[in-house]
Amino acid sequence: MAGYREKKIELAVAAIILALLSILLLGALERAQRSMEEAMVQAEAGALRVELLDRLSHREAFGGKLPEGRNPVVWAGRAPSGYVGEVDAPPAERGIWYFERRSGVLAYRFRHGGEARFRLAFMSASRDVPAVLAGVGLVRLENVRDR
Repeated sequence: MAGYREKKIELAVAAIILALLSILLLGALERAQRSMEEAMVQAEAGALRVELLDRLSHREAFGGKLPEGRNPVVWAGRAPSGYVGEVDAPPAERGIWYFERRSGVLAYRFRHGGEARFRLAFMSASRDVPAVLAGVGLVRLENVRDR
């Protein structure tokens, strides 16, 4: 009987250790997912900057008219993956890009909550703003937590 009791204790200890390791693993996976999503947002913003610079350099070289409005997607001529378009109020969905007309902000809504927000900036070249050409650049605004 003593051997049976020892086996039950060993099984309980092993189950507790496995549960603790699972909790640690889930936390690490969540942090990795957040980091990957942030990297994806930065990559999409970088791609939009490149497209914007391409369009602006073409305009500088050959002339032409700048697009109307303040939507960076229209200016770049390319929508990021998961872009739902121009909206009047932030949508409830997560993991999407949208342009909010009222604030003039392009935003990505993270799956875990919060947003990354970007705006077309009209200024002279600055060290603080990456990729400005013809006084136009795409700047990231401060991150916003859930509303």
